[in-house]
Amino acid sequence: MDNSYFRYDPACERMTAEEIENQQNVLLREQLTFCRDHSPYYGKLFRGMDFSSFTVKDLPSLPVTDKVTLASDPDAFLAVPMRDVEEIVFSSGTTGKPCKIMYSGRDMQRLAYNEHRCFAAAGMTPDDVVLLTCTLDRCFIAGLAYYLGARSIGASAVRNGLNSIESHAEMIRTLKPTILVGVPSFLRHLGLAMHEHGIDISRVRKLICIGEPVRDSSFRISGLGKQLEELWEADVHSTYGSSEIVTSFCECGALCGGHMLPDLVCTEILDENGNPVPDGQPGELTLTALQLTGMPLVRFRSGDITFKISEPCPCGRKSPRIGPILGRKAQQLKCKGTTLYPQVLYSVLDPAPEVAEYYMVVSGENLSDRIDVYAALKTPGASLKNLEERLSVACRMHIPVHEQDLDSVRLQVFGRSRKPVRFVDRRTGGKDA
Repeated sequence: MDNSYFRYDPACERMTAEEIENQQNVLLREQLTFCRDHSPYYGKLFRGMDFSSFTVKDLPSLPVTDKVTLASDPDAFLAVPMRDVEEIVFSSGTTGKPCKIMYSGRDMQRLAYNEHRCFAAAGMTPDDVVLLTCTLDRCFIAGLAYYLGARSIGASAVRNGLNSIESHAEMIRTLKPTILVGVPSFLRHLGLAMHEHGIDISRVRKLICIGEPVRDSSFRISGLGKQLEELWEADVHSTYGSSEIVTSFCECGALCGGHMLPDLVCTEILDENGNPVPDGQPGELTLTALQLTGMPLVRFRSGDITFKISEPCPCGRKSPRIGPILGRKAQQLKCKGTTLYPQVLYSVLDPAPEVAEYYMVVSGENLSDRIDVYAALKTPGASLKNLEERLSVACRMHIPVHEQDLDSVRLQVFGRSRKPVRFVDRRTGGKDA
């Protein structure tokens, strides 16, 4: 691919905090001016505004954009002629209706550059063989992004995609990849199958995990992440990506937060009223794209809850980081006066030795939610009492657990979406995720 607009220079990883701020201010002024002059939506919103002296610190003075607004009229955000659109994709629709997103040819170069930087930070090299276990079709951008990033670095890419355990096992047996990219819960099933069939996995040195967090708010490895470490005996890196912003955040070798790429995105963390929160405090991740031309978004509220870390990383980079995703705003639960996110339940269920697979159903109305867990047990008919007790300690309430056969649970979790669906929202206006 001709990356004439975006070329990776390792020196960008050594920028000081002052250099990063200055770079962002210049790029932000250019991006806001471009949005005003070329985007129908922002042309109306920013009419008559002068951004010649605008800085990142001034971002809170601008209105936010949310997924509902974007999905209601995506064409209003298109800032280039249709002939310049190279890819038309759809967001995953995890917390709402999938939204059409259009990328220009320059945006595709930007995407490859973005993933190059993320994978390089995680330690990928041209000597690696990278097995991609995520879909590269069905109008989904993530798998293509990872492929472009691996190829930009010079690594060998194996595009096996969203395929069966048996197919990936054969790829690992014959091609001996050194890095796997995929959803953590799928990589867990794949690792178990490797051990069961005695397939050598000693060449695998890193797992780059997408779609599900593998650390808690203190950056401790989660139950699911711990299983991955033990199964694969490899480093486990977490990533976060946004199809709408065409940007992702990936953990470096220090494994303590996803690095922001300062020349591609400005990051804010906002409270429920839209006000910025201090570093370390949870809030909604809000993103402003830089150097994006197809459908640029300003102060885009992602719906994901996390926190920001501005202090330098142990790896030496001065770029801000985001913590693990603590939950989705739409998935916040309120039960008998207690507020929590599904990740609290996941932290108990993922490492539970008696659980083979699970999902939860949330129902209720009048500001009181009911949670029911449906689990396939490794030993059918085993007592659920101990599991309910552990959930009760973590959630400070009783959570009923119902046994269900493994095929039915797997169909719910893996059979209906490009991402695992463990959260089934049956509340009024709810959305499965």
